[in-house]
Amino acid sequence: MPITQLLENNAQKYGDEIALVEINPEVQEVRRVTWKEYELIEAGSTETYRREITWSVFNEKANRCANLLLSRGIKKGDKVGILLMNGLEWLPVYFGILKTGALAVPLNYRYTSSEIKYCLDLADINALVFGPEFIGRMEEICDTIPAVKLLFYVGDNCPTFAENYLHLAANHSSAAPEIELNDSDYAAIYFSSGTTGFPKAILHDHASLVHSCKVEQNHHGQTHDDVFLCIPPLYHTGAKMHWFGSLISGGKAVLLKGIKPENILRTVSEEKCSIVWLLVPWAQDILDAIDSKQVDISKFDLSKWRLMHIGAQPVPPSLIKRWKNIFPEHKYDTNYGLSESIGPGCVHLGMDNIHKVGAIGIAGYGWEVRIVDENRNTVSRGEVGELAVKGPGVMKCYYKDEKATNEVLADGWLFTGDMAQEDEDGFIFLVDRKKDVIISGGENIYPVQIEDFLRSNINIKDVAVIGLPHQRLGEITAAIIELKPECTCTEEDINLFCKSLPRYKRPHKIIFADVPRNPTGKIEKPKLRKIYCGESLVASQIKN
Repeated sequence: MPITQLLENNAQKYGDEIALVEINPEVQEVRRVTWKEYELIEAGSTETYRREITWSVFNEKANRCANLLLSRGIKKGDKVGILLMNGLEWLPVYFGILKTGALAVPLNYRYTSSEIKYCLDLADINALVFGPEFIGRMEEICDTIPAVKLLFYVGDNCPTFAENYLHLAANHSSAAPEIELNDSDYAAIYFSSGTTGFPKAILHDHASLVHSCKVEQNHHGQTHDDVFLCIPPLYHTGAKMHWFGSLISGGKAVLLKGIKPENILRTVSEEKCSIVWLLVPWAQDILDAIDSKQVDISKFDLSKWRLMHIGAQPVPPSLIKRWKNIFPEHKYDTNYGLSESIGPGCVHLGMDNIHKVGAIGIAGYGWEVRIVDENRNTVSRGEVGELAVKGPGVMKCYYKDEKATNEVLADGWLFTGDMAQEDEDGFIFLVDRKKDVIISGGENIYPVQIEDFLRSNINIKDVAVIGLPHQRLGEITAAIIELKPECTCTEEDINLFCKSLPRYKRPHKIIFADVPRNPTGKIEKPKLRKIYCGESLVASQIKN
Protein backbone atom coordinates (compact mmCIF):
# COMPACT_ATOMS: atom_id res chain seq x y z
CA MET A 1 0.00 0.00 0.00
CA PRO A 2 1.38 3.46 -0.88
CA ILE A 3 1.35 6.00 1.93
CA THR A 4 -1.02 8.23 -0.05
CA GLN A 5 -3.75 5.66 0.61
CA LEU A 6 -3.70 6.56 4.32
CA LEU A 7 -4.55 10.18 3.50
CA GLU A 8 -7.38 9.11 1.21
CA ASN A 9 -8.70 6.75 3.91
CA ASN A 10 -8.79 9.62 6.43
CA ALA A 11 -10.58 11.89 3.97
CA GLN A 12 -13.29 9.25 3.58
CA LYS A 13 -13.57 8.27 7.24
CA TYR A 14 -12.88 11.57 9.04
CA GLY A 15 -13.50 14.08 6.25
CA ASP A 16 -15.07 16.87 8.34
CA GLU A 17 -12.68 16.48 11.29
CA ILE A 18 -9.64 18.72 11.81
CA ALA A 19 -6.42 17.27 10.41
CA LEU A 20 -3.94 20.13 10.75
CA VAL A 21 -3.77 23.32 12.80
CA GLU A 22 -1.13 26.02 12.29
CA ILE A 23 -0.33 28.30 15.24
CA ASN A 24 1.71 31.46 14.75
CA PRO A 25 2.17 32.93 18.26
CA GLU A 26 4.09 35.97 16.98
CA VAL A 27 0.90 37.44 15.52
CA GLN A 28 -0.30 40.32 17.67
CA GLU A 29 -3.95 40.20 16.65
CA VAL A 30 -5.35 36.80 17.56
CA ARG A 31 -7.43 35.66 14.59
CA ARG A 32 -8.58 32.09 14.15
CA VAL A 33 -9.31 30.86 10.64
CA THR A 34 -11.44 27.80 9.88
CA TRP A 35 -11.10 25.67 6.77
CA LYS A 36 -14.07 27.47 5.20
CA GLU A 37 -12.10 30.73 5.31
CA TYR A 38 -8.81 29.09 4.42
CA GLU A 39 -8.97 29.73 0.68
CA LEU A 40 -9.25 33.47 1.32
CA ILE A 41 -6.03 33.62 3.32
CA GLU A 42 -2.73 33.68 1.46
CA ALA A 43 0.08 31.52 2.81
CA GLY A 44 2.43 33.40 5.08
CA SER A 45 -0.20 35.97 6.06
CA THR A 46 0.80 37.90 9.17
CA GLU A 47 -2.84 38.38 10.13
CA THR A 48 -3.61 34.88 11.35
CA TYR A 49 -2.80 33.39 14.72
CA ARG A 50 -4.47 30.09 13.94
CA ARG A 51 -5.42 28.31 10.71
CA GLU A 52 -6.88 24.84 10.31
CA ILE A 53 -7.92 22.36 7.61
CA THR A 54 -9.96 19.16 7.69
CA TRP A 55 -8.88 15.79 6.34
CA SER A 56 -11.08 16.22 3.27
CA VAL A 57 -9.62 19.65 2.49
CA PHE A 58 -6.11 18.29 3.12
CA ASN A 59 -6.72 15.53 0.58
CA GLU A 60 -8.32 17.90 -1.93
CA LYS A 61 -5.36 20.27 -1.71
CA ALA A 62 -2.97 17.37 -2.27
CA ASN A 63 -5.00 16.37 -5.34
CA ARG A 64 -4.92 19.93 -6.71
CA CYS A 65 -1.15 19.99 -6.23
CA ALA A 66 -0.78 16.65 -8.01
CA ASN A 67 -2.98 17.69 -10.93
CA LEU A 68 -1.05 20.94 -11.33
CA LEU A 69 2.25 19.09 -11.44
CA LEU A 70 0.93 16.50 -13.87
CA SER A 71 -0.41 19.22 -16.15
CA ARG A 72 3.08 20.72 -16.30
CA GLY A 73 4.77 17.49 -17.30
CA ILE A 74 5.82 16.02 -13.94
CA LYS A 75 5.60 12.24 -14.18
CA LYS A 76 6.24 9.12 -12.17
CA GLY A 77 9.88 8.92 -11.12
CA ASP A 78 10.56 12.66 -11.37
CA LYS A 79 11.76 14.59 -8.32
CA VAL A 80 10.07 17.64 -6.83
CA GLY A 81 11.78 19.67 -4.12
CA ILE A 82 10.09 21.34 -1.15
CA LEU A 83 11.69 24.43 0.39
CA LEU A 84 9.07 25.72 2.81
CA MET A 85 8.85 26.69 6.44
CA ASN A 86 6.36 24.72 8.55
CA GLY A 87 2.77 25.63 7.76
CA LEU A 88 -0.53 24.32 6.44
CA GLU A 89 0.81 24.20 2.88
CA TRP A 90 3.72 21.86 3.61
CA LEU A 91 2.05 18.47 3.97
CA PRO A 92 -0.55 18.89 1.18
CA VAL A 93 2.33 19.75 -1.18
CA TYR A 94 4.28 16.70 0.02
CA PHE A 95 1.36 14.34 -0.57
CA GLY A 96 0.47 16.03 -3.84
CA ILE A 97 3.94 15.22 -5.13
CA LEU A 98 3.59 11.60 -4.01
CA LYS A 99 0.19 11.27 -5.72
CA THR A 100 1.84 12.01 -9.08
CA GLY A 101 4.24 9.11 -8.60
CA ALA A 102 7.11 11.59 -8.34
CA LEU A 103 9.53 11.66 -5.41
CA ALA A 104 9.19 14.35 -2.77
CA VAL A 105 12.53 15.92 -1.86
CA PRO A 106 12.39 18.14 1.26
CA LEU A 107 15.21 20.67 1.69
CA ASN A 108 16.68 22.10 4.87
CA TYR A 109 15.48 25.68 5.37
CA ARG A 110 18.92 26.67 6.69
CA TYR A 111 20.69 25.81 3.47
CA THR A 112 22.61 28.61 1.80
CA SER A 113 22.01 29.25 -1.90
CA SER A 114 25.06 27.16 -2.81
CA GLU A 115 23.85 24.28 -0.62
CA ILE A 116 20.39 24.47 -2.19
CA LYS A 117 21.97 24.26 -5.65
CA TYR A 118 24.14 21.32 -4.54
CA CYS A 119 21.08 19.37 -3.37
CA LEU A 120 18.98 20.27 -6.42
CA ASP A 121 21.75 18.98 -8.67
CA LEU A 122 22.48 15.87 -6.59
CA ALA A 123 18.85 14.74 -6.45
CA ASP A 124 18.10 15.56 -10.12
CA ILE A 125 15.20 17.76 -9.07
CA ASN A 126 12.80 18.68 -11.87
CA ALA A 127 10.60 21.19 -10.01
CA LEU A 128 10.77 23.13 -6.76
CA VAL A 129 8.06 24.55 -4.48
CA PHE A 130 9.48 27.31 -2.27
CA GLY A 131 8.31 30.02 0.13
CA PRO A 132 8.94 33.75 0.70
CA GLU A 133 11.83 33.19 3.10
CA PHE A 134 13.90 31.80 0.21
CA ILE A 135 13.36 34.39 -2.53
CA GLY A 136 16.83 35.91 -2.11
CA ARG A 137 18.59 32.55 -2.06
CA MET A 138 16.67 31.27 -5.09
CA GLU A 139 17.30 34.49 -7.01
CA GLU A 140 21.03 33.91 -6.63
CA ILE A 141 20.91 30.48 -8.29
CA CYS A 142 17.80 30.42 -10.51
CA ASP A 143 19.91 30.92 -13.65
CA THR A 144 22.32 28.12 -12.70
CA ILE A 145 19.84 25.25 -12.26
CA PRO A 146 18.63 24.49 -15.83
CA ALA A 147 17.40 21.00 -14.86
CA VAL A 148 14.80 22.56 -12.55
CA LYS A 149 12.21 23.41 -15.19
CA LEU A 150 9.47 24.57 -12.78
CA LEU A 151 9.69 27.00 -9.87
CA PHE A 152 6.47 27.37 -7.87
CA TYR A 153 6.18 30.07 -5.21
CA VAL A 154 3.93 29.75 -2.13
CA GLY A 155 3.11 33.18 -0.69
CA ASP A 156 2.38 36.82 -1.42
CA ASN A 157 4.23 38.91 -4.03
CA CYS A 158 5.43 36.18 -6.35
CA PRO A 159 8.92 36.89 -7.75
CA THR A 160 9.23 37.23 -11.52
CA PHE A 161 11.39 34.11 -11.90
CA ALA A 162 8.68 31.83 -10.39
CA GLU A 163 4.98 31.00 -10.77
CA ASN A 164 2.25 31.53 -8.15
CA TYR A 165 1.55 28.07 -6.78
CA LEU A 166 -1.59 28.95 -4.78
CA HIS A 167 -3.38 30.56 -7.71
CA LEU A 168 -2.44 27.80 -10.13
CA ALA A 169 -3.32 24.92 -7.78
CA ALA A 170 -6.71 26.46 -6.95
CA ASN A 171 -7.68 26.21 -10.62
CA HIS A 172 -6.97 22.48 -10.90
CA SER A 173 -9.23 19.56 -10.10
CA SER A 174 -9.62 18.35 -6.53
CA ALA A 175 -10.22 14.80 -7.76
CA ALA A 176 -7.54 12.17 -7.17
CA PRO A 177 -5.24 11.68 -10.17
CA GLU A 178 -5.34 8.24 -11.78
CA ILE A 179 -1.74 7.25 -11.12
CA GLU A 180 -1.09 3.66 -10.12
CA LEU A 181 1.18 3.38 -7.08
CA ASN A 182 2.42 0.44 -5.04
CA ASP A 183 4.55 0.08 -1.93
CA SER A 184 7.74 -0.70 -3.86
CA ASP A 185 7.64 2.58 -5.78
CA TYR A 186 10.23 5.16 -4.78
CA ALA A 187 8.61 7.91 -2.69
CA ALA A 188 11.10 10.37 -1.26
CA ILE A 189 14.67 11.54 -1.03
CA TYR A 190 15.82 12.95 2.29
CA PHE A 191 19.15 14.58 2.89
CA SER A 192 21.41 13.59 5.75
CA SER A 193 21.95 16.31 8.35
CA GLY A 194 25.37 17.10 6.96
CA THR A 195 27.01 17.13 10.41
CA THR A 196 29.94 15.15 8.95
CA GLY A 197 30.28 16.92 5.60
CA PHE A 198 28.13 17.48 2.52
CA PRO A 199 24.65 15.94 2.88
CA LYS A 200 23.91 12.63 1.15
CA ALA A 201 20.66 11.96 -0.71
CA ILE A 202 18.77 9.12 1.00
CA LEU A 203 16.26 7.19 -1.11
CA HIS A 204 13.12 5.60 0.40
CA ASP A 205 10.13 3.78 -1.06
CA HIS A 206 6.46 3.88 -0.03
CA ALA A 207 6.82 0.69 2.03
CA SER A 208 9.40 2.25 4.34
CA LEU A 209 7.22 5.35 4.85
CA VAL A 210 4.22 3.19 5.74
CA HIS A 211 6.34 1.15 8.14
CA SER A 212 7.32 4.37 9.88
CA CYS A 213 3.61 5.07 10.45
CA LYS A 214 3.15 1.65 12.04
CA VAL A 215 6.23 2.09 14.23
CA GLU A 216 5.03 5.44 15.59
CA GLN A 217 1.55 4.16 16.38
CA ASN A 218 2.87 0.97 17.98
CA HIS A 219 5.42 2.70 20.20
CA HIS A 220 3.17 5.45 21.51
CA GLY A 221 -0.24 3.83 21.43
CA GLN A 222 -1.51 6.68 19.30
CA THR A 223 -5.27 6.76 18.77
CA HIS A 224 -7.71 8.87 16.80
CA ASP A 225 -8.33 10.95 19.94
CA ASP A 226 -4.68 11.94 20.40
CA VAL A 227 -3.52 15.43 19.42
CA PHE A 228 0.13 15.68 18.38
CA LEU A 229 2.10 18.90 18.79
CA CYS A 230 4.74 19.22 16.06
CA ILE A 231 7.40 21.90 16.49
CA PRO A 232 10.53 20.71 14.59
CA PRO A 233 10.89 21.35 10.84
CA LEU A 234 8.88 19.05 8.59
CA TYR A 235 11.72 18.72 6.08
CA HIS A 236 13.40 16.37 8.54
CA THR A 237 12.38 12.76 8.99
CA GLY A 238 12.13 13.20 12.76
CA ALA A 239 9.19 15.60 12.70
CA LYS A 240 7.49 14.06 9.67
CA MET A 241 7.67 10.47 10.85
CA HIS A 242 6.38 11.37 14.31
CA TRP A 243 3.47 13.11 12.56
CA PHE A 244 2.90 9.85 10.70
CA GLY A 245 1.33 8.59 13.93
CA SER A 246 -1.43 11.17 13.37
CA LEU A 247 -1.71 10.13 9.73
CA ILE A 248 -2.26 6.44 10.45
CA SER A 249 -4.68 7.13 13.33
CA GLY A 250 -6.54 10.01 11.64
CA GLY A 251 -5.84 12.29 14.60
CA LYS A 252 -5.32 16.04 14.76
CA ALA A 253 -1.85 17.57 14.66
CA VAL A 254 -0.78 21.09 15.55
CA LEU A 255 2.10 22.84 13.76
CA LEU A 256 3.57 25.42 16.15
CA LYS A 257 5.85 28.14 14.83
CA GLY A 258 8.42 28.99 17.50
CA ILE A 259 9.93 27.32 20.53
CA LYS A 260 9.34 29.73 23.43
CA PRO A 261 8.32 27.77 26.56
CA GLU A 262 5.22 29.88 27.19
CA ASN A 263 4.01 29.41 23.62
CA ILE A 264 4.51 25.65 23.79
CA LEU A 265 2.55 25.38 27.04
CA ARG A 266 -0.19 27.72 25.79
CA THR A 267 -0.61 25.66 22.62
CA VAL A 268 -0.77 22.40 24.58
CA SER A 269 -3.44 24.01 26.76
CA GLU A 270 -5.55 25.59 23.99
CA GLU A 271 -5.40 22.67 21.55
CA LYS A 272 -5.64 19.91 24.20
CA CYS A 273 -2.42 18.29 22.96
CA SER A 274 -1.72 14.83 24.33
CA ILE A 275 1.61 13.98 22.65
CA VAL A 276 4.53 16.40 22.41
CA TRP A 277 7.93 15.73 20.89
CA LEU A 278 10.69 18.00 22.18
CA LEU A 279 14.38 18.42 21.53
CA VAL A 280 16.66 18.49 24.58
CA PRO A 281 17.24 22.30 24.50
CA TRP A 282 13.50 23.00 24.35
CA ALA A 283 12.75 20.70 27.27
CA GLN A 284 15.53 22.39 29.25
CA ASP A 285 14.13 25.83 28.40
CA ILE A 286 10.67 24.82 29.63
CA LEU A 287 12.07 23.54 32.93
CA ASP A 288 14.26 26.60 33.40
CA ALA A 289 11.33 28.94 32.68
CA ILE A 290 9.22 27.12 35.27
CA ASP A 291 12.01 27.07 37.86
CA SER A 292 12.73 30.78 37.39
CA LYS A 293 9.00 31.66 37.68
CA GLN A 294 9.03 33.16 34.17
CA VAL A 295 6.21 30.73 33.38
CA ASP A 296 3.40 29.76 35.76
CA ILE A 297 2.09 26.34 34.69
CA SER A 298 -0.98 26.74 36.89
CA LYS A 299 -2.30 29.15 34.24
CA PHE A 300 -2.46 26.37 31.63
CA ASP A 301 -4.70 23.34 31.27
CA LEU A 302 -2.20 20.58 30.65
CA SER A 303 -4.46 17.73 31.72
CA LYS A 304 -4.59 16.07 28.28
CA TRP A 305 -0.79 15.92 27.92
CA ARG A 306 0.09 12.24 28.42
CA LEU A 307 3.41 11.71 26.61
CA MET A 308 6.60 13.73 26.24
CA HIS A 309 9.23 12.12 24.07
CA ILE A 310 12.66 13.18 22.84
CA GLY A 311 14.85 12.10 19.97
CA ALA A 312 17.66 13.24 17.65
CA GLN A 313 20.33 13.26 20.37
CA PRO A 314 21.43 11.58 23.63
CA VAL A 315 19.21 12.60 26.53
CA PRO A 316 20.78 13.45 29.91
CA PRO A 317 19.10 11.37 32.66
CA SER A 318 19.22 14.46 34.89
CA LEU A 319 16.88 16.25 32.47
CA ILE A 320 14.22 13.54 32.66
CA LYS A 321 14.51 13.43 36.44
CA ARG A 322 13.78 17.17 36.55
CA TRP A 323 10.92 16.73 34.09
CA LYS A 324 9.26 13.97 36.10
CA ASN A 325 9.50 16.07 39.26
CA ILE A 326 7.34 18.73 37.60
CA PHE A 327 5.22 16.46 35.38
CA PRO A 328 5.03 13.17 37.31
CA GLU A 329 1.99 11.95 35.35
CA HIS A 330 3.75 12.09 31.97
CA LYS A 331 4.82 9.00 30.11
CA TYR A 332 8.25 9.35 28.53
CA ASP A 333 10.01 7.77 25.56
CA THR A 334 13.34 8.23 23.81
CA ASN A 335 13.44 7.64 20.07
CA TYR A 336 16.59 6.80 18.15
CA GLY A 337 16.84 6.74 14.39
CA LEU A 338 18.49 8.08 11.27
CA SER A 339 17.15 9.42 8.01
CA GLU A 340 18.67 6.26 6.53
CA SER A 341 16.28 4.25 8.72
CA ILE A 342 13.30 6.51 7.94
CA GLY A 343 13.76 8.60 11.04
CA PRO A 344 12.84 7.74 14.63
CA GLY A 345 11.92 4.35 15.96
CA CYS A 346 14.40 1.69 14.92
CA VAL A 347 15.45 1.78 18.58
CA HIS A 348 13.34 3.26 21.37
CA LEU A 349 13.21 3.22 25.14
CA GLY A 350 9.54 2.31 25.55
CA MET A 351 7.00 4.22 27.64
CA ASP A 352 7.18 1.73 30.52
CA ASN A 353 10.97 1.69 30.82
CA ILE A 354 11.70 5.00 32.48
CA HIS A 355 13.90 3.14 34.97
CA LYS A 356 16.35 2.82 32.04
CA VAL A 357 16.56 6.53 31.22
CA GLY A 358 19.95 7.15 29.66
CA ALA A 359 19.56 4.20 27.29
CA ILE A 360 18.22 4.65 23.78
CA GLY A 361 16.36 1.41 24.45
CA ILE A 362 15.57 -1.77 22.59
CA ALA A 363 14.81 -2.74 19.00
CA GLY A 364 11.74 -0.91 17.69
CA TYR A 365 8.62 -2.44 16.18
CA GLY A 366 9.64 -4.59 13.20
CA TRP A 367 13.35 -3.86 13.70
CA GLU A 368 16.43 -5.95 14.54
CA VAL A 369 19.60 -4.57 16.13
CA ARG A 370 23.19 -5.73 16.53
CA ILE A 371 26.36 -4.24 17.99
CA VAL A 372 29.42 -5.19 15.95
CA ASP A 373 33.19 -4.85 15.93
CA GLU A 374 35.36 -3.48 13.11
CA ASN A 375 34.92 -6.76 11.19
CA ARG A 376 31.13 -6.53 11.66
CA ASN A 377 31.04 -9.50 14.02
CA THR A 378 28.63 -9.24 16.95
CA VAL A 379 30.42 -8.21 20.14
CA SER A 380 29.79 -9.62 23.60
CA ARG A 381 27.21 -7.93 25.77
CA GLY A 382 28.77 -4.96 27.54
CA GLU A 383 31.41 -4.32 24.87
CA VAL A 384 31.39 -1.14 22.81
CA GLY A 385 30.81 -1.53 19.09
CA GLU A 386 29.00 -0.04 16.12
CA LEU A 387 25.20 -0.16 16.16
CA ALA A 388 23.60 -1.88 13.15
CA VAL A 389 19.86 -2.03 12.41
CA LYS A 390 17.72 -4.04 10.01
CA GLY A 391 14.07 -3.67 9.09
CA PRO A 392 11.47 -2.51 6.54
CA GLY A 393 12.48 1.14 7.03
CA VAL A 394 16.08 0.87 5.85
CA MET A 395 16.83 3.14 2.89
CA LYS A 396 17.19 1.71 -0.60
CA CYS A 397 20.50 3.51 -1.15
CA TYR A 398 22.33 6.80 -1.17
CA TYR A 399 21.09 8.22 -4.45
CA LYS A 400 23.84 8.28 -7.08
CA ASP A 401 26.50 7.21 -4.55
CA GLU A 402 27.20 3.50 -4.81
CA LYS A 403 30.44 3.74 -2.87
CA ALA A 404 28.84 5.41 0.16
CA THR A 405 25.92 2.96 -0.02
CA ASN A 406 28.21 -0.07 0.06
CA GLU A 407 30.02 1.36 3.08
CA VAL A 408 26.89 1.29 5.24
CA LEU A 409 24.58 -1.38 3.75
CA ALA A 410 25.28 -5.13 3.77
CA ASP A 411 22.81 -8.05 3.75
CA GLY A 412 19.95 -5.74 4.69
CA TRP A 413 21.83 -4.29 7.67
CA LEU A 414 22.43 -0.57 8.02
CA PHE A 415 25.66 0.23 9.87
CA THR A 416 24.84 3.48 11.61
CA GLY A 417 28.25 4.87 12.54
CA ASP A 418 27.06 5.20 16.15
CA MET A 419 29.00 3.47 18.89
CA ALA A 420 26.88 1.68 21.48
CA GLN A 421 26.86 -1.01 24.14
CA GLU A 422 24.19 -3.31 25.52
CA ASP A 423 23.61 -3.76 29.25
CA GLU A 424 22.72 -6.96 31.12
CA ASP A 425 18.99 -6.38 30.49
CA GLY A 426 19.35 -5.95 26.74
CA PHE A 427 19.00 -2.15 26.71
CA ILE A 428 21.27 -0.25 24.33
CA PHE A 429 23.22 2.81 25.41
CA LEU A 430 24.57 5.18 22.81
CA VAL A 431 28.23 5.88 23.48
CA ASP A 432 29.06 8.27 20.65
CA ARG A 433 29.40 8.79 16.94
CA LYS A 434 32.14 6.60 15.50
CA LYS A 435 33.78 9.69 13.99
CA ASP A 436 33.51 11.63 17.27
CA VAL A 437 35.46 9.15 19.41
CA ILE A 438 38.54 10.87 20.86
CA ILE A 439 41.73 8.81 21.05
CA SER A 440 44.02 10.32 23.66
CA GLY A 441 47.25 8.55 24.51
CA GLY A 442 45.82 5.33 23.04
CA GLU A 443 42.67 5.54 25.20
CA ASN A 444 39.25 5.69 23.56
CA ILE A 445 37.19 8.52 25.06
CA TYR A 446 33.49 8.87 24.27
CA PRO A 447 32.37 12.52 24.42
CA VAL A 448 28.70 11.73 25.14
CA GLN A 449 29.63 10.21 28.49
CA ILE A 450 31.45 13.38 29.52
CA GLU A 451 28.66 15.59 28.15
CA ASP A 452 26.01 13.70 30.15
CA PHE A 453 28.07 14.14 33.30
CA LEU A 454 28.62 17.87 32.78
CA ARG A 455 24.93 18.50 32.06
CA SER A 456 24.15 17.37 35.60
CA ASN A 457 25.81 20.60 36.80
CA ILE A 458 22.98 23.00 37.66
CA ASN A 459 24.85 25.95 36.10
CA ILE A 460 25.29 24.33 32.68
CA LYS A 461 22.67 24.76 29.96
CA ASP A 462 24.47 22.84 27.19
CA VAL A 463 27.84 21.28 26.51
CA ALA A 464 29.82 19.74 23.66
CA VAL A 465 33.04 17.77 24.01
CA ILE A 466 35.45 17.56 21.08
CA GLY A 467 39.00 16.41 20.52
CA LEU A 468 41.78 18.93 19.96
CA PRO A 469 45.13 17.97 18.38
CA HIS A 470 48.02 17.45 20.80
CA GLN A 471 51.63 16.74 19.93
CA ARG A 472 52.24 14.04 22.55
CA LEU A 473 48.81 12.50 23.20
CA GLY A 474 47.40 12.77 19.69
CA GLU A 475 44.22 14.39 20.98
CA ILE A 476 42.97 15.95 24.18
CA THR A 477 39.40 16.62 25.27
CA ALA A 478 37.92 20.10 25.22
CA ALA A 479 34.54 20.94 26.75
CA ILE A 480 32.64 23.83 25.18
CA ILE A 481 30.23 24.90 27.90
CA GLU A 482 27.17 27.12 27.54
CA LEU A 483 26.05 28.41 30.93
CA LYS A 484 22.47 29.13 31.93
CA PRO A 485 21.49 32.81 31.90
CA GLU A 486 22.73 34.73 34.93
CA CYS A 487 24.83 31.78 36.11
CA THR A 488 28.50 32.30 36.84
CA CYS A 489 31.03 29.52 36.73
CA THR A 490 34.80 29.44 36.37
CA GLU A 491 37.20 26.98 34.82
CA GLU A 492 38.30 26.08 38.34
CA ASP A 493 34.69 25.33 39.30
CA ILE A 494 34.33 22.95 36.36
CA ASN A 495 37.61 21.20 37.08
CA LEU A 496 36.54 20.70 40.68
CA PHE A 497 33.16 19.36 39.55
CA CYS A 498 34.92 16.85 37.26
CA LYS A 499 37.04 15.38 40.06
CA SER A 500 34.58 12.49 40.34
CA LEU A 501 35.27 11.47 36.73
CA PRO A 502 38.08 9.03 35.96
CA ARG A 503 41.22 11.05 35.31
CA TYR A 504 41.40 10.21 31.58
CA LYS A 505 37.82 11.45 31.06
CA ARG A 506 38.32 14.87 32.63
CA PRO A 507 38.33 17.70 30.07
CA HIS A 508 41.80 19.09 29.43
CA LYS A 509 40.48 22.40 28.24
CA ILE A 510 37.37 24.38 29.26
CA ILE A 511 35.84 26.86 26.82
CA PHE A 512 32.83 28.99 27.80
CA ALA A 513 30.84 29.65 24.62
CA ASP A 514 27.54 28.93 22.89
CA VAL A 515 26.94 25.37 21.71
CA PRO A 516 25.64 25.39 18.11
CA ARG A 517 22.93 22.90 17.18
CA ASN A 518 21.25 22.23 13.86
CA PRO A 519 17.43 22.39 13.48
CA THR A 520 17.08 18.75 14.54
CA GLY A 521 18.94 19.37 17.80
CA LYS A 522 22.24 17.73 16.93
CA ILE A 523 25.42 19.46 18.09
CA GLU A 524 27.34 20.84 15.13
CA LYS A 525 30.71 19.42 16.09
CA PRO A 526 32.36 20.02 12.69
CA LYS A 527 31.66 23.72 13.22
CA LEU A 528 33.22 23.58 16.68
CA ARG A 529 36.28 21.76 15.39
CA LYS A 530 36.69 24.37 12.67
CA ILE A 531 36.57 27.11 15.30
CA TYR A 532 38.79 25.57 17.96
CA CYS A 533 41.04 22.94 16.40
CA GLY A 534 43.10 25.62 14.69
CA GLU A 535 43.91 27.29 17.97
CA SER A 536 47.35 26.56 19.38
CA LEU A 537 47.32 25.04 22.81
CA VAL A 538 49.56 26.69 25.32
CA ALA A 539 51.35 24.19 27.52
CA SER A 540 49.94 25.79 30.65
CA GLN A 541 46.42 24.95 29.43
CA ILE A 542 47.14 21.24 29.37
CA LYS A 543 46.27 19.54 32.63
CA ASN A 544 48.43 16.48 33.06
